[in-house]
Amino acid sequence: MTITGIKVRKLIPEGKLKGIVSVTFDNSFAVHDIKVIEGDNRLFVAMPSRRDDTGTFRDIVHPISTEARNRMESEILEAYYNAKAG
Repeated sequence: MTITGIKVRKLIPEGKLKGIVSVTFDNSFAVHDIKVIEGDNRLFVAMPSRRDDTGTFRDIVHPISTEARNRMESEILEAYYNAKAG
């Protein structure tokens, strides 16, 4: 599955949440509400999630392999930095 589009939908200058992103795969499947978050040491990407009955947040969608997660995060953060630069 190939990332064919990344749209930075919102840049947020204040707080730990820095941006909201949508990613399109193979020009046929989109995932919305991926978050760019400022962690203690770096920016990272958080997948869309919802709170379960116990109050724990669970990802709704997520990459299965570390390789896929790293590739997605890298491309999403590159798009975020490009959007932020204007």
